[in-house]
Amino acid sequence: MPYVVALDQGTTSSRAILFDRDGRVRASAQREFEQIFPQPGWVEHDARSIWTTQEAVLTEALHAAGATATDVAALGIANQRETTVVWDRKSGEPIYNAIVWQDRRTADVCAQLERDGHGESVQRKTGLLLDPYFSATKAAWILDHVDGARARAEAGELAFGTIDSWLVWKLTGGERHVTDASNASRTLLCDIHSGTWDDELLELFRIPRAVLPEIRSSSEIYGAVSATPAARDVPLAGIAGDQQAALFGQTCFRAGEAKNTYGTGCFLLLNTGTQAVTSRNRLITTVAWRLGDTLTYALEGSVFVGGAVVQWLRDGLGLVKHAAEIEALARSVEDNGGVYFVPAFAGLGAPHWDPHARGTLIGLTRGTTAGHVARAALEAVAYQVADVLDAMREDSGIRLKELHVDGGAAANNLLLQFQADLQRLPVVRPSVTETTALGAAYLAGLATGYWSGLDEISANGGVDRRFDPQLGAEQAAALRRRWSEAVSRSRGWAQAES
Repeated sequence: MPYVVALDQGTTSSRAILFDRDGRVRASAQREFEQIFPQPGWVEHDARSIWTTQEAVLTEALHAAGATATDVAALGIANQRETTVVWDRKSGEPIYNAIVWQDRRTADVCAQLERDGHGESVQRKTGLLLDPYFSATKAAWILDHVDGARARAEAGELAFGTIDSWLVWKLTGGERHVTDASNASRTLLCDIHSGTWDDELLELFRIPRAVLPEIRSSSEIYGAVSATPAARDVPLAGIAGDQQAALFGQTCFRAGEAKNTYGTGCFLLLNTGTQAVTSRNRLITTVAWRLGDTLTYALEGSVFVGGAVVQWLRDGLGLVKHAAEIEALARSVEDNGGVYFVPAFAGLGAPHWDPHARGTLIGLTRGTTAGHVARAALEAVAYQVADVLDAMREDSGIRLKELHVDGGAAANNLLLQFQADLQRLPVVRPSVTETTALGAAYLAGLATGYWSGLDEISANGGVDRRFDPQLGAEQAAALRRRWSEAVSRSRGWAQAES
């Protein structure tokens, strides 16, 4: 069988990609779906649209490759994490829209749980912070706000799941209700040390055990596709949350290997092996994947504004017409001209954690040009990533040998060279940038023997370009100090205003 297919179910679109044995993309299809904003701070998706778009692109990608189900060795899923669906087990219909990971409606619930003293115990078991980002309070909200839902949940009539569970249910015609360890670890309901649902957490968040999926390995045969004719009988064999899938797709299989995804924000994951490292810098400790009975862990840090800063320069300031033009504008000057840009549009994330910080552009003179502002914006992305990497090193004691990168902004050579210079660390961009989908494909192909093991997969890992540090250590340190001063000027701004 020449192909493995990956479903890459994201926040704004559903994609399907066919890979060959060398990890190359042979066909793909993508469809967007509606974003629903019922009120400020609320974000929802129609789970039925997620399914219909995902099924459609699966069929389209197979057709584009001239392939049938008999040409596909396995199917894997990478999914937007934490987004929560509750559905009727009998009809297979959602009882409410999916509540998206970005949704903040349960912020007050999380704050109260923190005030009640549950934060430390929750972090100890789950590796997570008490935040509406995660799934548990979203599921509880649905059970509390849909008539009769809580009683039906306790009677076993309803099913809860993140998007991976929803897709598996639909693909198998309701025969399988499962999740993998990486997605389970994002719910606030799973003890990541044992890899099991935890009764104390279920009681704290008021989630009936009867609604939960079975936690399985990230790479095993869960069942076969039955609901999609074009892929009928294809083994469904790999699942991972999107960022964990990208870590796997980057072949960061060993402790001390890390990747950064330069998307709208930035997601950094550091493989810590079989040790679940507790962060002192409010990073997230998460399950990276489970292979067989072995859990592999990662430290995760998020930068709120990554590539979004380029969108702001384009749409907010009109400095460029297209995002791809930003590198040329930044290269029009030799350096930042003393200009620093802290893009704290919605506060600062890890490791600063200041919701009251606000965007700051500092160091302007009459000689400042659009090129200086563009360069300062790109450099800001790298500075933020460097701050998180420092926190990871402090938490884990691991000094990286190199940083693997992906995401849309990873196409920017100036950004990646500056990243390498700041950290005195080689930055590696892979030849195949669809690393999220590739990770799901690898997990599925491993389970079915399409790939023999991690060594064969690692041999696929071609490099598009390697960026080695060119800046002197003293100069890099001086830049970091100046950046820290700019960050300090941005902190507490909204709080001081009020």
